[in-house]
Amino acid sequence: MIDTHAHLDACAEPADVLVERAREAGVTRILSVGTRESSWSATLAIAERHEGVVVALGIHPHEAVDGDVAALREAFAQQDAVAVGETGLDYYRDYAPRDAQRRAFDAQLELAAELGKPVIIHTRAADEDTLAALAGFAGTVVLHCFSSLPLLEPALERGWYVSFAGNVTYKNAHDLRSAAYAVPAERLLAETDSPYLTPVPHRGRPNEPANVVHTVAALAHARNADASGLGSQIEANAARCFDL
Repeated sequence: MIDTHAHLDACAEPADVLVERAREAGVTRILSVGTRESSWSATLAIAERHEGVVVALGIHPHEAVDGDVAALREAFAQQDAVAVGETGLDYYRDYAPRDAQRRAFDAQLELAAELGKPVIIHTRAADEDTLAALAGFAGTVVLHCFSSLPLLEPALERGWYVSFAGNVTYKNAHDLRSAAYAVPAERLLAETDSPYLTPVPHRGRPNEPANVVHTVAALAHARNADASGLGSQIEANAARCFDL
């Protein structure tokens, strides 16, 4: 099984401990995402220690003001990363000016196109601008931590990957589970977004990659599918998406 989106460098417990616990739970691959320059180096160091850990590097919209796309390009030139991101727009928190977010997003889409890499999208309360930015992007798109129902139809039309996190397990997340049912099996991904969005039954504690098994189980229940089979399908999807 694979956790397609975690932030191992941001977890309180040592990454080595979390990777080992994930393996014990049957999670043999983790895509760890670096969101700013200091995070890139920490994430890459973790991947160097663990064969099952691969990395994505990007500038999170919260980091848009200080993010250096030239430095990101250089990081890709020197290291083996499988995707650009997470990048995108966050108008919910608005921790960075929106014009700065859009510039950083556009620049990273250009970089992903240049490198032939998938792009991992963070979007909150910014559906219209996110779709507009992606309109001219012909590469592979992953909607990370899917939570915006208006994006489901365009995602399905454009053949994007749709990734669900621990919030799909929450009691009142009926709409998310309906969305998970609608996504074609070959476009479905699962993630933890560790250390955030801890799934039931561990809600209230920091999240970790081992917990992706609960997200996969919730997705399987929503889709009337076998959890083991769905886990294998998601792993195959991730291998195709990220060229693993």
